[in-house]
Amino acid sequence: MAVEAQVRERYKSDLKPIWCPGCGDYGVLTATFMALGNLGLDPEQVVIVSGIGCSGRFPAFTTAYGFHSLHGRTMPVALGVKAANPNLTVIAVGGDGDTLAIGGNHFMHACRRNINLTYLLLDNNLYALTKGQASPTTLPTQTTDSTPYGSYESDVEPCALAILYGATFVAREFSARARKLAEVIAQAIQHQGFALVHILSPCVTFFDTYDLYKQWVKELPPDYDPSDPHRAIQYATDTEHKWVGVLYRTVKPTFEDRIREIREKALQRYGHLTLQDMLNRRRV
Repeated sequence: MAVEAQVRERYKSDLKPIWCPGCGDYGVLTATFMALGNLGLDPEQVVIVSGIGCSGRFPAFTTAYGFHSLHGRTMPVALGVKAANPNLTVIAVGGDGDTLAIGGNHFMHACRRNINLTYLLLDNNLYALTKGQASPTTLPTQTTDSTPYGSYESDVEPCALAILYGATFVAREFSARARKLAEVIAQAIQHQGFALVHILSPCVTFFDTYDLYKQWVKELPPDYDPSDPHRAIQYATDTEHKWVGVLYRTVKPTFEDRIREIREKALQRYGHLTLQDMLNRRRV
């Protein structure tokens, strides 16, 4: 335990987390430190990009490079970082509102492009930083400041969406299971392609779901096959349980692979031409 704590210290900045006591995000931060330590990654080779919300503070608490971007714009920044330097380990962090509401379009395209990065979706089922309004994942029976009589919208299921959009690694975990979560995050980082880790991260201030999720959370069966997208969606959308573990995993060319392939084709076709040759071709 002392060795583990020493390894985690390597990734902790001098700035202490300021989340509400008991917030699920503490568990996610600890699990992230554990995953980075288990993989032996150099903090200088890791970039953590966040949006706005409680999870937006994530980069400041680490010694890795960080970028606190705009609301819903986590993915464009993370994509830019990865495209500029594919050798970096890029981890995007966003809440359920940041990811699935204002950032929903970017999330969709990140999945289909299969960008080689990890997305940690910290889901507390509401907008906590702005005092508890309903978000895309607010439960139908849940009351919030903006829905005092219950939600009038159906909730969004992030894992099923990610699979349908084209993500090649999709997992779900519970922030109260730090060790299990660390294992899943490590697998996500090692995966070649877009990896979503949907993390049930309760908000203790506006809607405490700890007891609820302790009843719902259930590990995937030992014989579960994560290569079957249809079965993965079935488990992701189960209304009686919140199945945790790696729901779906497959291998496809990444965004970076495709860019490299296109660049090589272009060089083979036009690499012998000078700038003047290219200008002359445009005039024709």
